[in-house]
Amino acid sequence: MRGLLWLLALCAVAVGVSLAARVNDGYLLLIVPPYRIEIALSLAIILFFTLFVLIYLSFRTIGLTLSLPGRVGAFRARRRREKAVASLHETIRLLFEGRYSLALKKAGEVYAAGQAPGLAALLAARAAQRLGEPEKEQEWLGRVDDPRLDPARLMLEADIAIERGDFREAVTVLHALQNIAGRHIAALRLELRAQQGCGNWQEVLRLARLLEKREALLPELAQEIKTQAHQESIRQQRADKGQLLDYLHQVPAKERSAALTHTSCEALLEHGVDDEAQRMIEKQLDMQWDSDLVRLYGQVRVGDLTPCIARAEKWLPQHPDDAQLLLSLGRLCLAQRLWGKAQIYLEASLSLDDQRAVRLELARLFEQTDRWDEAMPHYRAAAEKLALRGSVPLRLAVTAQAVPRLPA
Repeated sequence: MRGLLWLLALCAVAVGVSLAARVNDGYLLLIVPPYRIEIALSLAIILFFTLFVLIYLSFRTIGLTLSLPGRVGAFRARRRREKAVASLHETIRLLFEGRYSLALKKAGEVYAAGQAPGLAALLAARAAQRLGEPEKEQEWLGRVDDPRLDPARLMLEADIAIERGDFREAVTVLHALQNIAGRHIAALRLELRAQQGCGNWQEVLRLARLLEKREALLPELAQEIKTQAHQESIRQQRADKGQLLDYLHQVPAKERSAALTHTSCEALLEHGVDDEAQRMIEKQLDMQWDSDLVRLYGQVRVGDLTPCIARAEKWLPQHPDDAQLLLSLGRLCLAQRLWGKAQIYLEASLSLDDQRAVRLELARLFEQTDRWDEAMPHYRAAAEKLALRGSVPLRLAVTAQAVPRLPA
């Protein structure tokens, strides 16, 4: 359609020129002594126009001829750039595909071509990291000389440091990154891993809370990380009773879990703070049942264990098949010298799960009530279980446990 319009316009111009030439009677007189030339004005116009076109085309041809070497060089440079860009895209694709050897080779080609050399060096360093070649990692990282790529380079250095287990170096690099580009989600996640590796559990707590607030961690994962951080902090302060109690009182209620309560109560029982451990266990079990925690409840030794026994017996109808609950009831009754109830609960626990701890508690019960013949089979069974776990040879274990203690 476009060509047709141009053709019609050209025909209209030709018709217009021919009509104008017919009504034009003028002429052009050229006098070059001794010559005299008369040319119709229309023909003169056509000749001048043709001469102008020929001169323009001549100069244009000469200019193109003279610029040909430069144009060829520009064409080759453009082709090299296009090839380098294609190689860069190929490097990225290979890196995502996990073909790290080819990605490293392509990245080297891009760097040699001078097309985005800093980015090519970063890609090569990442490929070398995946190949497990630390010397090449450092070599390529040293070639990243573009200030705009400093944040990316520092992120990669931190990731490499974490992978090789140098967590303190990773923290140092991430702090340098913070001074350049501030904190963003990916950097905070890396720092969380680095702080976990360093054992800086208070920093782990702070970062986990921050990431959870920014919805960068799933609530379940954030709770697991915070629980681990609290547990490790408790273990670090376990030797000092005062610091331990202060720390436990500062733990937010929403961050308490069964596992954290178990670790806390173990530390409290170790320091003899049984009443605090009792309250924590009861509060946690009322919110969430946990068999390991209820087993720890049987180790509580407060002045009067009757309220503890009553509380545990209230849980029994809801969890009648929990062997750990029955074991704890047996231990509490045994500590309260309720021999009959202790035997009933311990034998019920043994019927559900033949545990070494139940065997030993039954043996202690029979020993304290002077029933040595009934205690001996439980001692032997407990020793066999210990031997099966590879702790001591079976014969030595059975012999050691078979010697009854004399009554006082």
